[in-house]
Amino acid sequence: MSLLQFDNPSVQGEIKVPGDKSISHRSIMFGAISEGVTRVTGFLKGDDCLSTIDCFRKMGVTITEKDDEILIEGKGFKGLKEPEEILDTGNSGTTTRLLLGILAGQPFHSVITGDESIAKRPMNRVTVPLREMGAFIDGRDNGNLTPLAVRGGELKSFHYTLPVASAQLKSALILAGLQSDEETVIVEPEKTRDHTEKMIRHFGGHITREGSTIRITGNQPFKAKDVHVPGDISSAAFFLTAAAITADSSLKLKNVGLNETRTGILDVLKEMNTDFEVTSTSQDEEPQGDILIRSSSLTSCEIGGELIPRLIDEIPIIALLATQAQGKTVIKDAEELKVKETNRIDAVVEELKKLGADITATDDGMIINGPVKLKGGHADSRGDHRIGMMLAVASLVTTGPVQIDGAECISVSYPDFFKDLSKVTSR
Repeated sequence: MSLLQFDNPSVQGEIKVPGDKSISHRSIMFGAISEGVTRVTGFLKGDDCLSTIDCFRKMGVTITEKDDEILIEGKGFKGLKEPEEILDTGNSGTTTRLLLGILAGQPFHSVITGDESIAKRPMNRVTVPLREMGAFIDGRDNGNLTPLAVRGGELKSFHYTLPVASAQLKSALILAGLQSDEETVIVEPEKTRDHTEKMIRHFGGHITREGSTIRITGNQPFKAKDVHVPGDISSAAFFLTAAAITADSSLKLKNVGLNETRTGILDVLKEMNTDFEVTSTSQDEEPQGDILIRSSSLTSCEIGGELIPRLIDEIPIIALLATQAQGKTVIKDAEELKVKETNRIDAVVEELKKLGADITATDDGMIINGPVKLKGGHADSRGDHRIGMMLAVASLVTTGPVQIDGAECISVSYPDFFKDLSKVTSR
């Protein structure tokens, strides 16, 4: 539990947010299935990514953690070993779903589980198509809920249209397809984050995309490559909002990842009349840059359609941003929020209402009227790191203290969040 109160704060200075969680997960996975030693810098040492490391160690991969780098002694797909222990993915949906794609093609038996939150999250969107490819997967609710038992093997050619725009589902099927003897074709309804595709190319593999259609050839060899993980724009979003909604603020966020499939938050900031500028610092496979943001007079906007997959993880903090904007903000087409660490539609609406927000849930999103002077109160992270961080940022503009139950869950993606918050608000 954390009790937060700020007196007329402003947000000043500069920080470097931790490494991108999505890329950190994939760096371990691709390092493990490649031949040779992969060196990863900028890795996010949050609980979720450490769960990924633990799972691959249990499959015989040697992974060494140093202060500023991770070394992975790759085994290739065919070098992974049957784990003697259960693979525990903790709170990480990314680890769970992508690992299912890898295990689907492995000629051994494994059991995968997670924490109480993972046990409630639906897995059939992944397990059903993986079974169609030839994997044997069983578990609670006919393979919809963990724990899941997996026996992989020979995977067949597969053509699949994703029922939802989900990077986790897409990536799981890609990782399975890489182990097939034939071509795998995936069609996605909206373009989702493409870190998996970029990682394949970085490690020497081949994958093509034409419009919404992705093609993957199986049995490709991968060679170890160094990976630099940029700052996570999803983590940066909380500090971007903190600076935008507090008076006399000016904050620079250094070396933030600017992958175009992830920068929807910047489009929303622009639409809401936020005062910010981006300076590119690298145009590598995963581009990055510095973002300077200042206090802003915010205006409302409508958020939906193809923009949603590019900012799905940022919607909780965007909702807070909207409480301080002039007019009615509508967030729609975001049903995917219901199957995150919590039902984030309900969680965001109910927790912000406790602080005095004028916010209403809809079937696929929420409606927020602003600006509203928020009050202090007793709120609950619900074990969801992004809800916890959103409530912490909200305390910057409340009239009284905010008590947050379960704030320790923030370590999942941002272990030093409160340290950085104190750094940019202390004078």
